[in-house]
Parts: sequence; structure tokens; C-alpha cells
Amino acid sequence: MRVGEQSTDPIDQILGEVPVPAPLTPEDVRLAVRAVVVHAAEEWPAGPLCRNDGATYPCRLHRWGRRVLTRHGLNERQIDALVRHGNPFVHVPFPFTVTGPAPASRAPRATGGHPGGPRAVAPGVRPAGPARPVAPPATTPRWPRAS
Repeated sequence: MRVGEQSTDPIDQILGEVPVPAPLTPEDVRLAVRAVVVHAAEEWPAGPLCRNDGATYPCRLHRWGRRVLTRHGLNERQIDALVRHGNPFVHVPFPFTVTGPAPASRAPRATGGHPGGPRAVAPGVRPAGPARPVAPPATTPRWPRAS
């Protein structure tokens, strides 16, 4: 079955397609990347099945993820590359353009909490505040050793 065809799975016929949100948000794009990677095809003697739930490939969530990513601006080759990459947490820029992330079209950000009111921050300079934790480099496995 091709990605654009209607499924013959009884569950798919009862539940129908998962609707694509009208205004896409960065969270929708992150979930769509996870859907296409986690619900990728796995070959079985009966034909390709969804790696996650065993439904006929492509399952409802894989089809939804492809539709969201297509609406977001990715083409089929780029979506297939995401699936081959295999990382469900790959960052896709938002908003996405063919040449990369769209340039920020807003004024410089301001930070609040200062006695004189909001303070303008120069582009490329991070405002002072609580820092996000930085993960250590992934050079060694992070699971416990068998002993």
C-alpha cells in the first residue's frame, strides 16, 4: 500500500484519518517527526507492517506525520531521510524553508524583571537568567553496567 492510498484496516475505516491541525505549531512538527520515525515500516512475510503497533504500513500515525511534515514544507525525500536517520528527536526548524530556518522577522527580544523596565538585548546575546542544563557529550553509553 502506498502512503497516499486509503487503508483497508478495519480500525482505520472506523476511526478515519487523524486530522492535521490548521495552524501548525512547533509541537505539532516535533510530534510528526516522532510519528514517522517510530511508526516506520518493518518487513514481514505478510508484507510491511508498522514497527510500533503491527498495523498495515503506513499506519494512521505515520500517515498523519507525513501530512503534517508535508504541510510544514518538507518534501518526500526529506521525510524519507528523517525515517532513515532513525532519531525521533531530530530538530526540524520552525518555520521551515527550503534553504533552512526562516530569518527572525521580529524586533530584538526584551527581558523583564529589571527595575527600569524591560531591557533590550542585542541579537546573538543571551539574556541573563536561569541557564538550561547542558547534556554531557554522548561518547559513552548512559545505561548501567552489568555486574
